[in-house]
Amino acid sequence: MRKKWFLAVIAILVLLLGAGAAVTQEKPTYIVGIDGDYFPFTYIDKDGNPAGFDVESIQWIAQEMGFEVKIVPIAWDGIIPSLLAKKIDLIYSGMTVTEERKEKVDFTNVYWVVNQAVAIREEDNFTMDDFMAGQLTIGTQRGCSAAMWVEDNLVKPSILPQNKLRLYDNFPLAANDLLNGRIEAVIMDEPVIAKAIEGQPLKKIGVISTGEEYAIAVRKEDTELKNMLNQGLEKLMSSPKWEELIQKYNMK
Repeated sequence: MRKKWFLAVIAILVLLLGAGAAVTQEKPTYIVGIDGDYFPFTYIDKDGNPAGFDVESIQWIAQEMGFEVKIVPIAWDGIIPSLLAKKIDLIYSGMTVTEERKEKVDFTNVYWVVNQAVAIREEDNFTMDDFMAGQLTIGTQRGCSAAMWVEDNLVKPSILPQNKLRLYDNFPLAANDLLNGRIEAVIMDEPVIAKAIEGQPLKKIGVISTGEEYAIAVRKEDTELKNMLNQGLEKLMSSPKWEELIQKYNMK
């Protein structure tokens, strides 16, 4: 009788330990929405894998905080609707915090600050004065903060005719049209412009000091996720990995 009782207890303990192990092994998975053409922050590499400063950052945070991530490229003008529709769980892709966006989503602490830069073809002699006077046909990515800046500061005050602002699904398309002479200037976040003109017959003619703050976007109700991401960002930014990523992607 004692033997049967002892074996029964052992069996129960084994089951409980097994169940506990199964629970500890399960990690939540969050789907991360990115812009797939936004070097150096987020892009798809030559092997078809998500890469970039933000991609490596969220992967490090996930490992540190004990969750998994699945990274999915999404058209930028549809990325917030995808978050609100719960097709993704967060946006980590150089997203500028704006009042308009804050009405729809919540943001983590800021992790990067950028300004806008303007580039033209090397052969052209346009100046920032020409740009600011609305004399150039300008290209940029649809739905991005650069497009918002041009709309607010040049189009709405009737400095730049609406038809001289050309919007593209991604920034490389705008840069390609600049190279082919279909537009006369492009505007985008400074690190993105720096990569776009690298090795190309293009040149940067100026920087607009916008001081845009990047943060991770989440749904307003996902306060626990936001708090966890803030903890992860704090750990990352105080770790050697942060400087390693800055050096790797030539962020400064």
